[in-house]
Amino acid sequence: MLLPALCIVAMQSPQAAPAPHPRGIVLVMADDLGWGDLGCYGEDAVRTPHLDAMASNGLLFERSYAAAPVCSPTRGSVLTGRHPSRYGIRGANSGHLPADELVLPELLAERGWATGFFGKWHLGTLTTELVESNRGGPRGAAHYSPPWEHGFERVFATEAKVPTWDPMWKPGTQEAYGTHYWSGPGELVEGNLAGDDSRVIVDRVLPFLRESVAAGRPFLAVVWLHAPHEPVVAGPSQAAPYEERAQYLGVVSAIDTELGRIRAELRALGVADDTLLWFTSDNGPEHRNGPGSTGGLRGRKRDLYEGGVRVPALLEWPAAVEAGSRSALPAVTSDVLPTLLARLSIETAPELLLDGVDLWPRLASGERGAGIGFHSNNRAAWIQDEWKLVRPSADAAWELYQLTRDAAESNDLAASERARAQSMRAAWEAWRSSCRESAARLERD
Repeated sequence: MLLPALCIVAMQSPQAAPAPHPRGIVLVMADDLGWGDLGCYGEDAVRTPHLDAMASNGLLFERSYAAAPVCSPTRGSVLTGRHPSRYGIRGANSGHLPADELVLPELLAERGWATGFFGKWHLGTLTTELVESNRGGPRGAAHYSPPWEHGFERVFATEAKVPTWDPMWKPGTQEAYGTHYWSGPGELVEGNLAGDDSRVIVDRVLPFLRESVAAGRPFLAVVWLHAPHEPVVAGPSQAAPYEERAQYLGVVSAIDTELGRIRAELRALGVADDTLLWFTSDNGPEHRNGPGSTGGLRGRKRDLYEGGVRVPALLEWPAAVEAGSRSALPAVTSDVLPTLLARLSIETAPELLLDGVDLWPRLASGERGAGIGFHSNNRAAWIQDEWKLVRPSADAAWELYQLTRDAAESNDLAASERARAQSMRAAWEAWRSSCRESAARLERD
């Protein structure tokens, strides 16, 4: 079910009432969650009361995008504000977060913030000794780049995916899955690793929030869930309410339950109003006959059509965001860093090329202005406000869609809007050239 094309932004105008500095920031990302997978995005079959309440109490993005149609690049974009092809992360299990790349947790840690990472890292390996996960051990030593070397003082992380139930075991067996949770160099986590993986993660998030508030420290908690990425396994009570797609919808409901626990904890600690809570997904639903929903959008994970990159996104911050807000402004995960830094009055060096923008004044005006570039596995796209230019494969022709009238990308206007298509292609090529220059500079250094 597609939402109507609304463009309602009921937020405090940054010009009239500048947003206060948040006391806490919690960034939550689901894995392979589709744009149509939540109740607040029109999925009638699923039960997501906490996420629906978050949408009602904050801002729902109708056109929020992952920076890439697969997870590792999108994750890098959140922490850096940059397209990850600039620093060598071109796909899942590809490259790593460079040591000298400027990232959000380092900037906040320098200013006394408590910083914690919880969940699926996927931006490099966590061990050079133990052969595990996708690249861990000597085979991936060149890509060793754990979160504790990027400004996170508290860590509970896996390198890559795990089952969504009993994460340390292959589903339905007592055979090790081959991936571990790590808390530091050589530090494997033991205990409280059974049952729902999202709960296992949030069980580590809540003490971090309590300790940070008790110490009087502002906090950044980055919570990257594995769910609902394959292997999709729901607990019996999670699957019980559903007849069709029971495992998948049960796992989505489990995500919702854990978001409810985070929101309740923030209220119990008295910091909910002053905490910016941002929820999104790293890409669209799994491609191979997966059960996730794009809400009627074309394409899925690994595609640059809307179903592969348009993702649910909710922002709750009662001190600054009016309840029930909606926005059709194009936003992307690369916008997270510049938006947060602007709220915290933190400036970066002018020579640092950011692909994201500060969303705050744009949400008030309803106009983004800057384009959004995509490049993944020889697929390419450029979004400019209501228009989208897309090349679905290396040898395919460019296609043009007016998304506000054709969100399903069914009416290619490249021929009738030739001048617009040519202008947008030139903008994409200039952006792509800039990304190549950044990558070449990194290799030279």
